[in-house]
Amino acid sequence: MSRAPAAPDALLAARLDAGEHFFAPAACDRIARCCHRMAERFARGGRLLAFGASAADRSDVRHVAVEFVHPVIVGKRALPALGLAPHDLTLLAREHDVAIAFGAGASVAAGVRAARARGCLTIGFADVGAEWRFAPPDDDPFVAQELVETLYHVLWELVHVFFEHRGLLAGRDAGSRHDSGASSFLYPFLDEREHDLDAVLADVAASARAKSQEIGALRSQTLGDGRETLLNAAAALRRALDGGGTLLALGNGGSATDAMDAVADLREPSGTHGWPPRRALDLTADPAILTAIANDVGTEAIFARQVIAYGRAGDGMLAFSTSGGSENVISALREARGRGVATVAFVGYDGGRILAEGLADFVVVTRSEHIPRIQEAQASAWHVLRELIEA
Repeated sequence: MSRAPAAPDALLAARLDAGEHFFAPAACDRIARCCHRMAERFARGGRLLAFGASAADRSDVRHVAVEFVHPVIVGKRALPALGLAPHDLTLLAREHDVAIAFGAGASVAAGVRAARARGCLTIGFADVGAEWRFAPPDDDPFVAQELVETLYHVLWELVHVFFEHRGLLAGRDAGSRHDSGASSFLYPFLDEREHDLDAVLADVAASARAKSQEIGALRSQTLGDGRETLLNAAAALRRALDGGGTLLALGNGGSATDAMDAVADLREPSGTHGWPPRRALDLTADPAILTAIANDVGTEAIFARQVIAYGRAGDGMLAFSTSGGSENVISALREARGRGVATVAFVGYDGGRILAEGLADFVVVTRSEHIPRIQEAQASAWHVLRELIEA
């Protein structure tokens, strides 16, 4: 039996309450210690190995991998990370790696066992046998995913702090003092303290707590300011899907994984919701198509060409963009509008060109310049929209 979607205000309240519990002070202390252990592994040449089994979990696998390999914070180093299937751990895991497991089930637990047998540090968000377990305090899979996304962003952001304190990493010698430079507004405590681990851990824990409060406020802004837009967008997408249309989803980088998640949520709705599967296509999914268009035409056309191929009047489209100004997203929105496709855009900053030029039918703005927090708030906005589609 289908679960009736809650009202937007109730959906926001549930997220704020869950976030307060998940990032309670004691939990943030554990997060800080986990970051320290991860930094030690990276300092020894380890890699991050992310894995999961379900389609929704694989979107998080890809998301955390791209964040570590392609950092968006100025001056932060790229760290090696791979997105894998659980069975790949048997072949690819090695000593000093960090294995992070998304989801549950026998295959994920087997991946954790394989990683531990090879000397990896293991992190999980369910009871899969990981050394470091961070279980979301909410049974709603949407809320749980949003909490986990915030946590792996926090792990990625704060693991870098320990590289600024080389003497606190086992096997590394103390280095010269570090000028945090452009990162100082995010991490004001980056002046090196080579011998006071407890003080640095306390600072990192406080930062994790502050980031959780920041995303709570940003979720409130996004869902509060966007309340009517989300209700109207849900009605438009419901008409499209009920009329036999398909929802196309797209984005770049971390936003591409948001598109992956949206399509997974539509095609394979959680059993706890009881909703019907919906038609959806992920325009970021096929590397052969993406690289062919990028190589032969240009990156600005990678999504628009696919809209030409697949879009038709009566379809819908989701566009995720932290900047609101990505040329390939703008091109796709223009192409979709010309073909009678209903368009919804999730954007950050001040809305960028997408909002200023009215390039989407419905625009939900997350007013921040901090990319990880934008993506986390956009995840909440999408999940609320997914609920409202079934209202």
